[in-house]
Amino acid sequence: MDKTLLKTIAWMTGTIISFSVMAVAGREISAVHDTFEIMAFRSIAGFALVAAALTVTGQWKTVSRSNLRTHAFRNVFHFTGQNLWFFAIAIAPLAQVFALEFTSPLWAIFLAPLFLGDRITRVQLTSAMIGFVGVLMVTRPGVGEMTWGVPTAAASAVFFALTGLLTKRLTRVESVASIMFWLTLMQMVLGAVGAGFDGQVTWPTAETWPWLVLIGVGGVCAHFCLSSALALSPVAVVMPIDFTRLPAIAVVGAFLYGEVLDFWIICGAAVIFAGNYLNIMSSRPQKT
Repeated sequence: MDKTLLKTIAWMTGTIISFSVMAVAGREISAVHDTFEIMAFRSIAGFALVAAALTVTGQWKTVSRSNLRTHAFRNVFHFTGQNLWFFAIAIAPLAQVFALEFTSPLWAIFLAPLFLGDRITRVQLTSAMIGFVGVLMVTRPGVGEMTWGVPTAAASAVFFALTGLLTKRLTRVESVASIMFWLTLMQMVLGAVGAGFDGQVTWPTAETWPWLVLIGVGGVCAHFCLSSALALSPVAVVMPIDFTRLPAIAVVGAFLYGEVLDFWIICGAAVIFAGNYLNIMSSRPQKT
């Protein structure tokens, strides 16, 4: 097997493990800490990790203040999406939350003209329609009891799409180190404000601190591993590997929480993946 592909698989394995750890840790402490508190304490751990990495690698000079407004919008969107995500994983099946998260690239199709000036093509519109069919398969409105976790997970995907579009804009003028620094710093401030808004803050205990640290480290590692994989291989290679997050988290949910391995969630997620993959393949430059 090609060495580049092996490295890509290794980085994506780290991504899948990191996201799964975040989901489990978030659910484990959801009865003690609200989502704002989780975000605040998670960002403290993440900021410490990023600051240490900048110090060790000597990259503080790459941290720029020239695009603070864009950073602020990006982090408000990301903060909102992440809070919705943590809320969803506490009350909905983990596989269902991850499946709906995969709709984020499809939402980006409709939002890209507003934020990046891109035009929507027929193939992109077809991709989005295929993805919508997949969403209906995952959620099956009118069948069974609908919890708040489903619309919350779907909404988080929209905010993650907005985050991704602004990240793409920032990568044109900013280093990854700078983006990660402002991400963790702003998320920490937003989390602190949100956690203290109602005047009641539940401070970490000996039982919850390890989970909060896992969430913080897992978040940084997930983004770093995913960025490293994308630096080695095109999205068309990375995305099929990333899709294995769904069966992986479905097994985790079944093993730890007794969640049913729902056939419709797996099939719906596969349809969502097909819509995303069609869009990716159509965007590849044609060989001449």
